Amino acid sequence: MEKMLFKTKNIAGMAVFSAISFILYLPIFEIPLFVGTPYKLDFSNVFVLLGGFMYGPIGGVIILLIKELLHIPIGSSGGVGELANFIVGLSFILFPTILYRFKKGLKVVIFSLIVACGLQIVVGVLANRFILLPFFGAGAMFKTWFWYIVILNAVKSVSCSLFSIFFYKKLSYLFKKIKLQEKE
Repeated sequence: MEKMLFKTKNIAGMAVFSAISFILYLPIFEIPLFVGTPYKLDFSNVFVLLGGFMYGPIGGVIILLIKELLHIPIGSSGGVGELANFIVGLSFILFPTILYRFKKGLKVVIFSLIVACGLQIVVGVLANRFILLPFFGAGAMFKTWFWYIVILNAVKSVSCSLFSIFFYKKLSYLFKKIKLQEKE
């Protein structure tokens, strides 16, 4: 499977998904959710997830990693925020992309995204508690910001899921085409 993943056209495809994800991760596309908090909504994981459906869980992890690495130079946390976002992103993409390898279809995608939303909320809270807030010296703010963190991760995961389902339906022919080419 890994040999097929690293074919030139698959690497190029993962690069395209990484680039789109990175662009959507730029500050110009982030939407502040709560005044007085650093929490912003972005839709970069939509294309990480779609890439994961197309290229498998390893491809999704690669796309996510590239997106986060590209963001470090323009981020403000020296890579700490990107590390936390990588961990939270993994919690969102792994279950759906692994399940999708074994069973395809819109119903499976919807079910797996519901689970992924729950996972992202839990991991997002933990990442804020143990990585982000302590790094920024705001560990004491965790109790104050707890519900903001929960709501942000719920809104982000649900909105990314809805956009992913919309684009999945539009791109499903590509998923089938890529899958047929893997067998060649």
